[in-house]
Amino acid sequence: MSAAKVVRTEFAAAIAQIANERGITPESILEGIRQALVSAFRKQFGPLDETWHYTATVDPDTGESQIFKFPVLEMDEETGEALKWDEKKGEDVTPAGFGRIAAQTAKQVILQRIRESEKDQILSDYSGKLGEIVSAQVLRMDGKTVILDIGRGQGIMPPEEQMRGEFYRLNNRVTVLIRDIRETHKGRAIIVSRAAKELVSKLFEREVPEVASGAVKIVNIAREAGVRTKLAVQSTQDGVDPVGSCVGQRGVRVQEVIRELNNEKIDIIPFSDNKVDYLRAALAPAESLEIEIDEANNQVNVTAPDDQLSLAIGRGGQNVRLAAKLTGYKITIKSSAGSVESHATGLEEYEIDSYDFVTPDVRAILIQNKLTTLSDLARFKNRWTDMAEIPDNQKEKLLEKVVAFEQEMAERGEQIVRAGGPKRD
Repeated sequence: MSAAKVVRTEFAAAIAQIANERGITPESILEGIRQALVSAFRKQFGPLDETWHYTATVDPDTGESQIFKFPVLEMDEETGEALKWDEKKGEDVTPAGFGRIAAQTAKQVILQRIRESEKDQILSDYSGKLGEIVSAQVLRMDGKTVILDIGRGQGIMPPEEQMRGEFYRLNNRVTVLIRDIRETHKGRAIIVSRAAKELVSKLFEREVPEVASGAVKIVNIAREAGVRTKLAVQSTQDGVDPVGSCVGQRGVRVQEVIRELNNEKIDIIPFSDNKVDYLRAALAPAESLEIEIDEANNQVNVTAPDDQLSLAIGRGGQNVRLAAKLTGYKITIKSSAGSVESHATGLEEYEIDSYDFVTPDVRAILIQNKLTTLSDLARFKNRWTDMAEIPDNQKEKLLEKVVAFEQEMAERGEQIVRAGGPKRD
């Protein structure tokens, strides 16, 4: 076939301008055009003889495009891809009328390369911001995943990175942590989080000058996102009150963090090298606790007076779970009579993790639907009992827990009324 030359006016200037504006190299655009021209040729004039290797050339100054074929010398038996070819025996096989196809292909490649380059540049920029917080705006919902505008790009917040009990509405602004850049079914994406404990740390760093300067150090954080956080702080300078610095005058600093976290409860405790004192602070607001530490087994046995037992354990075992996460010990709470009332390893992420019968598949379903506590399971009983994905035997066991929880809540209400507490009109 005779060669057909394609010349586009000011081709080189246009490529250079696009490359300069988008921060990409002209060669990357030209290479994309060359690859796309071969694909277009195969699609338009195929099937092709696989004993030949086809390539395209593009003149970087004029945009002149040609298709050549070379005899294959070596081929991959599994993929059928040409590994070597004879460049001395090339033949020009550019078909007549190929100019229109080449021009359209070049346009598509340039647009695609621009999009890819912009995305790569955005991902590169945000890869240097991992662990930082940004103000984001809710753009849309993709199923249970939230898509947010985080400035130059978009952030994806999957269900496991969302706060329990928080609802995200279009155009709402929230503070999020840039957590990761991860491969998804739609390619690489920026993952943001509202559930990460590092979000709390960064918020205190923003609101508390002593934390930002290093005068107050956040030693550890235990968090159940959307419900409660325990924060252990330590002073690195004499005369600085770590707890007072984080709380602020009249609580203004901690209240700002609480507001950002949609009224999540925050307990700030002083870190201590005295492990008994540290454990006692971690288990607050319970008082008068007897604490025995078994360092060999990393185990702590706590005996609580009857009137402090529920405070030490917390609703659904939350207080003892957070204390175990904060201190790194396995904690067993016993009553004054010696019976074991609660046990936490510190590995439980949610209240449902303390139930041995919950399988990983059911756990994932419950977390995805933000049903991570007995309170959630009781409030939205109709939602999860109708889920076909949860086996009946799991539903029965969860219902037993819910019924016991509802009875306990009813008894507590009666006790408050008998004690002369708040009554409903």
